[in-house]
Amino acid sequence: MAGNEGLRIGVVGVGVMGSNHARVLSDMAGVELVGVADPDRKQRDFVAGMLGCEVVGDVDALFGLGVNAVTIAAPTHLHHDIALKCIGQGIDVLVEKPIASTVEEGRAIVAAARRAGVTLMAGHVERFNPAVQSIKRAIKDQDILSIAITRVGPFPPRMSNVGVVIDLGVHDIDLIRWFTESEIVEIQPQTSSAVAEREDIALLQFRTASGVLAHINTNWLTPFKARNIHIATRDKYLIGDLLTLQVTECFGFQPDGSYSMRHLSVGYAEPLRAELMAFVNAIRSGEQPAVTGEEAVASLEIAIRCLDARAPQAAVLQRKGPRRVAG
Repeated sequence: MAGNEGLRIGVVGVGVMGSNHARVLSDMAGVELVGVADPDRKQRDFVAGMLGCEVVGDVDALFGLGVNAVTIAAPTHLHHDIALKCIGQGIDVLVEKPIASTVEEGRAIVAAARRAGVTLMAGHVERFNPAVQSIKRAIKDQDILSIAITRVGPFPPRMSNVGVVIDLGVHDIDLIRWFTESEIVEIQPQTSSAVAEREDIALLQFRTASGVLAHINTNWLTPFKARNIHIATRDKYLIGDLLTLQVTECFGFQPDGSYSMRHLSVGYAEPLRAELMAFVNAIRSGEQPAVTGEEAVASLEIAIRCLDARAPQAAVLQRKGPRRVAG
């Protein structure tokens, strides 16, 4: 749906993430939050009471309110069916990460959106973190050598159906592919279930088609949240804190070991607001969204391969050659 008319949007699933979707959409210019859908009456009534929008029990009832677009923040195992229903109605869709429970389901969503000619965007919100955006600008045209990402914190009580790789690690798999604009072709995962039923510790190592070595350290055992990125290039070394929104650049390396440092400019914008604005802009312009369904499926595939116990410890992903990732 391209054009400049007001966009009528609904939200499916109003738990922690979905309620934030609804909050942001409720005061976004040129957008009308038509309603929210959730089988939990207490939760949907709570959100509706705060925002003054219609509430319904499921996505079919949401269609009856006349939505043009929908954001899907329901549990992951429901993404496939809900997305296909929306696409079948010609409705533009943003699907929260991970895009689906399986690669096959993710590909089905992508194929359906392509056939229907609707906008499909994936909700990889970390790309819209101002610190991540600053890092992306700083490494433009740089020869990247290595990437190390730490994403740790306490166990989330709401989490039950996935482990730390799908909940947290997929963020950074996406960032590695986006930063390098290259596919991941080798993986070497180490995971453990220390206190939870599913994996709660993961050390993931990768090599991209462009030769970058990357490492993700993620767990649910750390009593505090930490979100840090270190990137080494031929000319500089970048350190980013995604929580404090600070990015430091080391450069001008000298033979005696000395170098210069500076703090890079990092503006402030709520990442989720920036993400939803990008979704709305893609709908109105008809252009490719900031995070495509294909990219989301590719990152999900890597995450699932990291969890595949049947895979050898070092798995080489067969490709027909390197493929650039949209930047």
